[in-house]
Amino acid sequence: MDRQNVASGTPWEPIVGYSRAVGVGTAVYVSGTTATDESGNVVGHGDPYAQATLALRNIDAALRAAGAGLKDVVRTRMYVTNIDDWAEVARAHAAFFGAIRPATSMVEVRRLIAPEMLVEIEADAVIGAS
Repeated sequence: MDRQNVASGTPWEPIVGYSRAVGVGTAVYVSGTTATDESGNVVGHGDPYAQATLALRNIDAALRAAGAGLKDVVRTRMYVTNIDDWAEVARAHAAFFGAIRPATSMVEVRRLIAPEMLVEIEADAVIGAS
């Protein structure tokens, strides 16, 4: 099977040595994604809903670049630095995946790579799973 690496163009990818998404066959795996803009700047300081929304938009863009879409997502993983923010993060997740309803989990982590990051989300998709 061919492997397709998808880059978002942020400065972190070459530094860390990862791809925003990797497609192999009909599977697409999207790396942990945060609320960063095209330059790698964190957006939505102090707002877990805004951060989750931008992270999910970034995931959508990565999926589209790999030939998939949100409808193909079968699993997400959400990492939050404060589990008390779960309702706001869940509200954003439901706005994107309410009808799709992938398997998911949300866990609290001590911190993410930058202190202003509140949410990180991963997604796995299978093209044609819709």
